Order: sequence, then structure tokens, then C-alpha cells
Amino acid sequence: MDEIYKKIKDLRLQNGYTLKELSERTDLSISFLSQVERGTTSLAITSLKKIADALNVKISEFFEDEKPNQNFMVKSSEHKPFNIKGSEFTYVRVNGDFPGRSLEPLLVTLAPNQKQTQQFGHAGEEYYYVLKGLVIFHVDGKEYVIREGDSIHFPSTYPHTVENPISEESRLLCVLTPVIF
Repeated sequence: MDEIYKKIKDLRLQNGYTLKELSERTDLSISFLSQVERGTTSLAITSLKKIADALNVKISEFFEDEKPNQNFMVKSSEHKPFNIKGSEFTYVRVNGDFPGRSLEPLLVTLAPNQKQTQQFGHAGEEYYYVLKGLVIFHVDGKEYVIREGDSIHFPSTYPHTVENPISEESRLLCVLTPVIF
């Protein structure tokens, strides 16, 4: 359990949170959180889940080895395209793999004349850089035409869709928060 308490404190400090800020994010008292970090109290799984959510990590991270397998580099030969149910776009994960990462970088390919019809809005941020082609983003009721070399960055809470209006494939570098994979 001592490792869990240490990881909580380390993650809190990495996020730049005071005990008070973590208390506000978890609805757990400052004194309780202080005792947790010092290892002088027991911790229920429900409290650990609240802390994990507030620190933007999976609860399983508290149970992983201190020095897990880390892979900071991703070679192009390791790129594996995949699709997400409900989306016709093709994605490739291009992120390193280490505990506590907060960014989700992806390569996104939109087929010619492909259009996302369902609007999405969720917690986090989204950044897109057009590597090839042209795309139109609809964000919070406004239309943005993004050409090769252009980028767009917006809060994911705004309703948004994307489309490829041209007869060629378009490719984007996408960086999302929070981590979804």
C-alpha cells in the first residue's frame, strides 16, 4: 500500500495540485488526503477511484510496478490502423506508452468525400494538423476550412464534426485529451 500512497502524492505534484485542489476535485477532505499520502489511513476503492479520476489516470496505474515497461518511441513499422465503432475514419496510434501520459496522439485518415454526421461533445481538448488534403470542421456552430499545413485546436466540450469534402484522401495528426486508449 505504501507504493499507492506515494504514487498518489507524486501524481498530485506532477499535476501541480495542492491538497486543497485535489480535495475539491474528489470531495474528499484535505486531512484525509494528507493522511492517505502519508500512509497513516486505509483507503477504500471508491476513494481511490475518485482520486484516479481527479488525477486523470486509470485506477490500475496505482497497482502497476514502479518501473513498468516504457516505450517512448513508436516506429512507423509498428503503426497499426484501426477503426472505432460508429466512425468510418481510420486511426493509427502514434503515442509512447508510459504511466500518467495525458495526451492521445493519433493519425486520422478520412476517405474521399467522407463526412461525420453525428456531432460529438465530451470532456477534453482536440488539436488537429492537416498533413494532406483539406477538411472542414464544424465546431460550436461555426465552419472552419483547414488546409494542408493548417491546424485547429478547440475544447472538446463544443459540439463538433469533421468532413473531407474533396475527392482525395485527407490525413490529420490529432492530439486529444484525455487519453482514451
